[in-house]
Amino acid sequence: MTEIATGGPFDLAQTLDSGQVFHWQSHEVEGVAGFVGCLGDRPVWIGQPAPRAIRFLGVGADAVAAYLGIAEPVASLHATFPADDAVLAEAIAYCPGLRLVRQPVWECLATFITSSLKQVAHIRQISLTLRRRFGERREIAGCEVWTYPSPAAIAAAGEEALRECGLGYRAVGLHRTAEAIASGEADLGELEALDDAEARAFLLRFHGVGEKIANCVLLFGCGRYGAFPIDVWMDRILRERYFGPRKRRRLKPVELQAWAERHFGPNAGYAQQYLFHFARKTF
Repeated sequence: MTEIATGGPFDLAQTLDSGQVFHWQSHEVEGVAGFVGCLGDRPVWIGQPAPRAIRFLGVGADAVAAYLGIAEPVASLHATFPADDAVLAEAIAYCPGLRLVRQPVWECLATFITSSLKQVAHIRQISLTLRRRFGERREIAGCEVWTYPSPAAIAAAGEEALRECGLGYRAVGLHRTAEAIASGEADLGELEALDDAEARAFLLRFHGVGEKIANCVLLFGCGRYGAFPIDVWMDRILRERYFGPRKRRRLKPVELQAWAERHFGPNAGYAQQYLFHFARKTF
C-alpha cells in the first residue's frame, strides 16, 4: 500500500460522489474507509486515512494523482474566479476538498451519453450494469470490480442488450457512438490536437451528444477547465442565485451559457463543479 499527500484540502468521498464518475464502491481496507473501482483497465482501491493523505493499491502514485486532480494547483485556479462572487464562495466553502477527476475519454463519453435526464443514482446503476455485463472482471482488495466496456464490446452487444441494462432510448446513442469508434470512423485521440471549439464540434457529431454532454467530456475527460456543462441543477442555481425574477425568466439557455463562461473565466468548469455539487446537495 502506498500513501501520498494531497497538497491541500481534499475530500475523496465528496470528489467521487459529485456527479463526475459513477462506478466507485465503498470498501474499507485495514481500517481505512475507501473505494474500489477501475482506472481504465486497472483495478484500484483508494482510501483517505487523513484529511491531506491518500492511500491506494493497484496503480502508481502518478496515475492516482492525475485521476483525482490532486496535482492541480487549485489555489491558482481559484485565483481566476470572480473575486466578488458570494454564491461561488459559499459553494466552495461547502465543499473545499472537491476536485475534478480526469477520466478516460471513452468511458466519460459513454457514461454521459447514458446520463441524459437521469438522476445520479440511476446513472450509477446503469454504469455498474454495463460493466458487469460487458466489461472485464478484475480483483482488488478482496473485491470484484469491472472495467468499462470497450467500444468494440458495446458495439457487439447491440441496442436491445443495452436497453436491457436500463438505457431506454439512450441505447441508440451509445451503440452508434461505440460503432463509430470501434470501426475507426471516429478517433477520440484526435481531441488532444483540437482547440476547445473544435473539440466540442467533434464530440457533437456523435449520436446522442448535445452541448451539455460534450462539455462534460471536455471537462471530466479532457481536462478542459473552460468547459461549462449546464444541466437542470446548474440552470436552477444560476437563474435563482445570480439573476432577479424578471431576468431569470427571459434568459435563453444559450445566453445563460455565454454569461457563465464570461463570468467565471478561464477555469469556469472548475467553478461549475463546486456550484453543481452545492446545488444538488442543498437545494
